[in-house]
Amino acid sequence: MSESFTTPVEGIMPRHIAIIMDGNGRWAEAQGQPRVIGHRAGVKSVREVVRLCREQNVEALTLFAFSSENWSRPAREVQLLMRLFMTVLRREIKLLKKSNVRLRIIGDISGFDDKLQQRIRDAEQTTAECDGLLLNVAANYGGRWDIANAAQKMCQLVQQGELDINDVNEQTMQRFICMADQPEVDLLIRTGGEQRISNFLMWQCAYAELFFSEALWPDFADAEFTEAVDCFARRQRRFGLIGAQVTNPN
Repeated sequence: MSESFTTPVEGIMPRHIAIIMDGNGRWAEAQGQPRVIGHRAGVKSVREVVRLCREQNVEALTLFAFSSENWSRPAREVQLLMRLFMTVLRREIKLLKKSNVRLRIIGDISGFDDKLQQRIRDAEQTTAECDGLLLNVAANYGGRWDIANAAQKMCQLVQQGELDINDVNEQTMQRFICMADQPEVDLLIRTGGEQRISNFLMWQCAYAELFFSEALWPDFADAEFTEAVDCFARRQRRFGLIGAQVTNPN
């Protein structure tokens, strides 16, 4: 375990980091191993990033574990991923609680079998009182699903007369989007060399800084994390303003 992390430029850290953990399968294939070996190896990188976020007082970390599109992968790989998800939930939950990390699963968990759904509920309940890092794991999640789901909930309220159609706006929609009670994503990291967001947190990442790492996820550790947050600290976040307004707010 490396201890090379240093505080980024001017001590600036994102409040909410999201990561697309890409490259597990390619990492395994490069070593002549089945793709699932890469997914297992990736769990170590999850532990490392959770540790780093805790040490740097990041408020929330969101990891893209399984997208709604991943069901289209080979059936054997999906089956093994589900088994791995069950195993990780069982093995890691005590460590998360001991580390004061609260776990939350975001996505349409109704798509999983009953046993996995119960394991998810149990894991969330076990860490419900933790008030340190909030770890969101996106499983059977898609950004378009998230927005459509929020729209459906608003439509139901309009139908029931609890919401006026004229009050349907961005602020209202925000109430029904996943992680509405958390800071918006400041930094989105994607590993594996690809440069797209792949239907991940489309609403929450509206003003996120994007960082693309060439490292495959099992190889992502302290040095790569440091590079990402240091790059974030060097950027000027304008949120629609011009640079002078940010530099001289008065």
